[in-house]
Amino acid sequence: MTATPTPAPTVLDAGALLLDMDGTLVNSDAVVERVWRRWAGRHGLDGDAVMKVVHGRQGHATMAALLPQRPVEQNLAENARMLAEETADMDGVIEIAGASVFLAALRDLPHALVTSADVGLSTARMNAAGLPLPEVRVTAESVGASKPDPEGFLKGAAELGVAPAECVVFEDSGAGIEAGRAAGMVVVGVGPRAAAHGPDVVVPDLTRVRVEALPGAGIRLHIGYRP
Repeated sequence: MTATPTPAPTVLDAGALLLDMDGTLVNSDAVVERVWRRWAGRHGLDGDAVMKVVHGRQGHATMAALLPQRPVEQNLAENARMLAEETADMDGVIEIAGASVFLAALRDLPHALVTSADVGLSTARMNAAGLPLPEVRVTAESVGASKPDPEGFLKGAAELGVAPAECVVFEDSGAGIEAGRAAGMVVVGVGPRAAAHGPDVVVPDLTRVRVEALPGAGIRLHIGYRP
């Protein structure tokens, strides 16, 4: 995989793309804010402090970071209830600008969804946003460790049969960007949260990414492209 060293517009060549969901393909911030601020209130925690931790991680990993003395089993049980609460609330869930066009361009190219959501939540949110689910999906049930651990991205690469170094990750959160870099992958940051966490390049949304199919199923990304 090659990347130009110049500022945007940047060209990246990849064997496959690994795509986060929340904040990258789907804007679910309104739901996340509602659910997790209620959780913070129930536990006497500052809502703003909780929101700095929650993005990109599985819920039980967020709980472990914020309530480190609490038993793992309690975090897992409460996480199951939180997932049910989030899955039932689709109010305000919409696509990130450009996501539908971006996914349509990837239809016949190697790509996977790598999300901290479980199957139920990821399916509900992608459907609510009117987006197609990629054929290859790595969800919370698929891994033993949450982002920022690189397991999910490494598993996505393996399922696609593409070397990690040939994959490009699309992410919005600090935990996700850290996971992608730990997997040895180039990371494209999407949206306002991404820039502070050191991705290789940043775009405000997916309207600024153009996908070009290369011979042999390779993918060329024009980052910073202006439609």
